[in-house]
Amino acid sequence: MKIHYKKKRLKHAIIFGGLWLILGTLAIIFNPDNIFSYGYIFMGFLYFGTYIFENKKQYLTIENGTISRNGLITKKINLTDIIIIKKFAGDYILKTDKTDFKINTQIIEKESLIDLNNELEKLNLELN
Repeated sequence: MKIHYKKKRLKHAIIFGGLWLILGTLAIIFNPDNIFSYGYIFMGFLYFGTYIFENKKQYLTIENGTISRNGLITKKINLTDIIIIKKFAGDYILKTDKTDFKINTQIIEKESLIDLNNELEKLNLELN
């Protein structure tokens, strides 16, 4: 099961990517001698890359008894290792013996947040 990012977050990435590309293109057209203008185009491609990555991978993946936060460096924990679930400032903190796993609920789509809550309820742990 995938826990999705809010569509607004993905939309912002693609809009900013387009704006940076337009700005970079205009900067190169009107001032081709300035090498820093290529930085704008680079920023545009970074935003488009972020959009593609986040749209494909999404925020969290829950499968085979593990939960993983997708990013350049994926963090993964076993659901059976979770001892305590804390809710602090709108975030979930899943604590195990060795690590803490933070989940930012502000960037999760509403339907996916319901799915996440259902999965966490299945663990039968008290929410602090």
